[in-house]
Amino acid sequence: MSLASIPQNSRLGRTLSVLRDVMSRPSGAVGLCLVVFHLILAVISPYIAPFDYRTMNAAMMLTGPDGVHFLGTDHLGRDVFSRTIQGGREAILVTGIATPIAVAWGGLVGIFFGLIGGRVDEVMMRFVDAFLSLPWILKMLVLIVTFGTGIEVLIPTLAFFYGIPVIRIARAATHDVVARDFVAAARARGHSRMTIMRKELLPNVLDALMVEGAMRWSWMLLAFSSLSFLGFGVSPPTPDWGLMIADARGFMSFAPWGVLGPVIALSTLIIGINLTADALAKALGIDRAQKAPV
Repeated sequence: MSLASIPQNSRLGRTLSVLRDVMSRPSGAVGLCLVVFHLILAVISPYIAPFDYRTMNAAMMLTGPDGVHFLGTDHLGRDVFSRTIQGGREAILVTGIATPIAVAWGGLVGIFFGLIGGRVDEVMMRFVDAFLSLPWILKMLVLIVTFGTGIEVLIPTLAFFYGIPVIRIARAATHDVVARDFVAAARARGHSRMTIMRKELLPNVLDALMVEGAMRWSWMLLAFSSLSFLGFGVSPPTPDWGLMIADARGFMSFAPWGVLGPVIALSTLIIGINLTADALAKALGIDRAQKAPV
């Protein structure tokens, strides 16, 4: 079956149409290629890395790039290139799980608040505003220091903290939909709130949640790398971009390759996600400036 034969009103047809729209934009094509490249690299990097990321060599400490060590070695004699190409595995795994969870629970709560409206909606949103006014790093560190730094702690922590801003986005998108006639007709037919949320509201705010999810992913990656940089992310000797930057920052003046590798890798992934999210927003007709949290 050819792509042209797929009905455009089907879910698959619409997905392919949006994907074509994203790829037709130069920024979207570049961004999507960068994201796909990093995803593929995260899967195959253990098999193509020229050295074991744990192998230390005291005789090769802080050597410069050459034909054997493409990005040189770090202060323990470990191959920077091998550690860099494997440094995104943990970050992509953790944030790739935490992002859908954050969008799912934050989106459902936001849709519910937008549907019920009234005093309950206003009171709960003031709690959300108060929570968002606090520095995110302090809030995360409190939980991580209390419960530990394993993946089983990082995933729910990131999903919780980054799901709260999604509440505002979902609530704003719901307010645009809830006043329409088909929602009033569903209420008149006696449909429950859960039915209205599932059949009437969620399909109409899903596009905004998809764009928001893409942006949350990039912010989660930065948060994960920041936590690793501060020593609260993955534990050594696991390769991680934030941890690699923290380890190599003291040698930047005479061995900058230890920092450049992970910085370039993290930057290209973040840029790719943001370019893709921008193109996706344009393809779906979402005004990100209007939907942005305040």
